[in-house]
Amino acid sequence: MMLGGMQDWKLRVTALIDHAARESGTREIVSRWADGSESRTNWAGVRRDALRMTQALRALGIKPGERIATLAMNHHRHLISWYGAVGAGGILHTINPRLFDDQLEYIANHAEDRVLLFDRQWTAIVERMKPRCPTIEHYICFDSDQPAPHFEDWIAPFDGETEWADGDERDPCMLCYTSGTTGNPKGVLYEHRSTMLHAMACMTAPVFGLDTRTVMMPIVPMFHAASWGTPWAGAAAGAKFVYSAVNDPAVLCDLFEREKVTAAAGVPTVWLGVLQHLERTGKPIPPSLSQVVCGGSAMPRAMVERFMKEGIRVAHAWGMTETSPIGTTGAETANWDELTFDEQVTIKAMQGRPPFGVELRCVDLGDADKVLPRDGKTAGVLQVRGPWVVKRYFKAEHDATNAEGWFDTGDVAVIHPDGTLQLTDRTKDVIKSGGEWISSVELENAAIGHSAVAEAAAIGVFHPKWDERPLLIVVKKPGADVDEAELRRYLGEHVAKWWVPDEIAFVDELPHTGTGKISKKDLRDTFRDYRWRA
Repeated sequence: MMLGGMQDWKLRVTALIDHAARESGTREIVSRWADGSESRTNWAGVRRDALRMTQALRALGIKPGERIATLAMNHHRHLISWYGAVGAGGILHTINPRLFDDQLEYIANHAEDRVLLFDRQWTAIVERMKPRCPTIEHYICFDSDQPAPHFEDWIAPFDGETEWADGDERDPCMLCYTSGTTGNPKGVLYEHRSTMLHAMACMTAPVFGLDTRTVMMPIVPMFHAASWGTPWAGAAAGAKFVYSAVNDPAVLCDLFEREKVTAAAGVPTVWLGVLQHLERTGKPIPPSLSQVVCGGSAMPRAMVERFMKEGIRVAHAWGMTETSPIGTTGAETANWDELTFDEQVTIKAMQGRPPFGVELRCVDLGDADKVLPRDGKTAGVLQVRGPWVVKRYFKAEHDATNAEGWFDTGDVAVIHPDGTLQLTDRTKDVIKSGGEWISSVELENAAIGHSAVAEAAAIGVFHPKWDERPLLIVVKKPGADVDEAELRRYLGEHVAKWWVPDEIAFVDELPHTGTGKISKKDLRDTFRDYRWRA
């Protein structure tokens, strides 16, 4: 066998922090804590403290492959723990503090976590977890010395004069669990190699476009799908990070302005809150902000248009825990400069195109062996494969992919001839009325386009004649008013007539999952026995 002539340079994520400290060591990492205080460090400081944490973990007897969990919001100590855990050869396990206790118990025990690092604000959760999670032997608090050792005190005895754990690039480095909307959450075990390839893709212009000039605020929590890979990609780029442990719109807007944030990433509900705050206060979008990344759920067209009118590049992202999570982002098409503004908004309101490393296809809803054309019209079940896509869930006995390596996402989508992905629904959320499909996502986006609508969700409700009909559930904007008849007339101008809901329910708020998405499961439970007035 003839070998190539290049060096066997392992793709391990500790190389990211080494690079960041060496080439961009003075680039700042800013943290705004839940109590309003702020702290600053830089990439060199993150690497030094991560090495000290590596030593502290080894002193606790943590061995390579064991799981180190975090229950925390966004701040520089949480970032340090990512590299410190992996640097010791451990597997970083980020836990969502917004989950229910039973889910927290299941996840921690299934992962067999040995160490838990947490924020003081989650102390009550930790105290409830302790008797229910016997594998966790050590507790460290990021921002207090009660009820556990303070993170800074824990690493203080160590000097950082050590080496990162060595190993294969296919060793696991991070464990993230799905939200568990159906059944127990599933663990997705990322490799060093897959994470490095994902980080390099995230740096590219079509995805996050990160470089040393970038001032990035990852509003997406670090416990949510690896914070969309930003802690890894940001190190590779040497970008400045601005973190906030709270997502209050006033706090975020203040940080945008003071720290001259150029790019930020968050779910639609976060961006909705930011825009509403700016409207209430009469302030403009901070002039430094040049890119908005939105994912987690569909970004309403009206929101895309608002940002684009301000000259802000919108990167509408799609992905899932199983895709590390980037699957597509709102990259501009080859003919972008020839399009009208409305045509550009239409493209940006879709889920974008896959970067190199991701392959997409759609298959028939009733026949998974029938691959559908990329014609922008034919909807089917979206499948994906690539080097950072899950093959088998943690501790599962069988692969999650088919024989050709395709993973079934559970999304319903169309793929346009230029490769742009357009999600139309989840397979479990699509509404089948009179034998025809209705996209709940498109119906919701149309409703949110009305000036009086803050949030909207569409679910299928049993109907004696049509099997199912869409029920639209709406939250009005503060101080705004719209009645059912007016909203139905408005929808009739934007969707097919037979898609228009027969009835609309107005509520004060919609239920959300721990990751900020509207919980259709809870809505279906609430409206299970809904009786149509007619």
